[in-house]
Amino acid sequence: MGLLRAFANSARREAVWLKGNRWDLAMISWVPLLAVALLWWTFSAGLPNRLPVGVLDQDHSALSRQLIRFLQATPGLQVVRPYDNSTEVTQAMRRAEVYAVVSIPPDFARSLKQGRAAQVTLLHNAQLGTHSSLIQRDVRNAVGTLSAGIELAARQKRSEPALATLVSMEPIKTSLVTLFNPSLNYEQFLAAALIPALLHILAMTAGAWAVGRELRDRTVADWLGLHASWGNTAAALLGKLLWPLLGLGMVGTLAMLWLTLGRGWHPAGSLAWVLLALWAFLALSLAMGALASSASRSLRTALSTTGFITAPAFAFGGVGFPLQSMPVLARGWAEVLPYTHYVRLQMEQLQMAAPLSYSAITLAVTALVAIIFVLLCAPLLNRCASQPDTWGGR
Repeated sequence: MGLLRAFANSARREAVWLKGNRWDLAMISWVPLLAVALLWWTFSAGLPNRLPVGVLDQDHSALSRQLIRFLQATPGLQVVRPYDNSTEVTQAMRRAEVYAVVSIPPDFARSLKQGRAAQVTLLHNAQLGTHSSLIQRDVRNAVGTLSAGIELAARQKRSEPALATLVSMEPIKTSLVTLFNPSLNYEQFLAAALIPALLHILAMTAGAWAVGRELRDRTVADWLGLHASWGNTAAALLGKLLWPLLGLGMVGTLAMLWLTLGRGWHPAGSLAWVLLALWAFLALSLAMGALASSASRSLRTALSTTGFITAPAFAFGGVGFPLQSMPVLARGWAEVLPYTHYVRLQMEQLQMAAPLSYSAITLAVTALVAIIFVLLCAPLLNRCASQPDTWGGR
């Protein structure tokens, strides 16, 4: 009964605080919801299309105009304007008016009519990796389609059978089978990974703030008492973290349900398993923040620690850059971060249809570590409660 009383009293006390401090309440309710909605809206198009490109047509032939029409017909590209010289091209790319320019040489049509190879040059800004790779793919497809059409027409004029022509033009074919995310949907791939990363930052910050605020305001004795047992302290900490867990957990649940079922995407694996893992991950994040404040006895230090751990989590998570290609130290740091393991479980279930047993170890370890961190906070907070001279640290 003592543990339940400590939990209930702490939860009631935190609810009164949140009711009287609207911005504290906002940070675990409508602010995360607004941030998640904005993040989803950013990637709601799913697949980038109509990327602006320019054309430097130095040939002005019927064939070069046909290539331009092929480029314009490609869904991923939009030919915004032609350019007359390389100076205009350079200025346009520096001003980011276009992400790439297709340069057609002056002897383009004549070379093809004489049976010689003609070269089309793509000038692209590789600093924008996603834009660059998509444009390269679409320009290669457009040029390849035109090239195949020219070759096919030439061989048919020589009375070669159409089937034999197709075989001789491509004797070896590559069959590409996309196993996961076949539509290359950035909403399913990137937004679904960024939203937990954002909630991870907010959850650890909320945990650090909830405990660090008691130290800053010198109210630790009012919260815990001076001679609380470890069990009562742990229960009081759970009561304090209950509200941010409920607030952020509900935001995360709504976001995942909207990204999947709400958008007509039925995941290949278990959505329920992902939601359970997300709640465990947020509980761990809150416990990490509380531990940072309990160990440092300083709200400022705890918030700095939160930024150090959570801000680079997505970059080291293996979503944007493969873990296997990271240096040893970077790979080691990535494996320590909890987000790396959560996002791997999420991808396993939402896209890969991995067996639940394959992802069970991640969920079990996440929940276990969260419990351990809460238990570690108890003696640290009790020691802090008995040393009033350490309260009030900013």
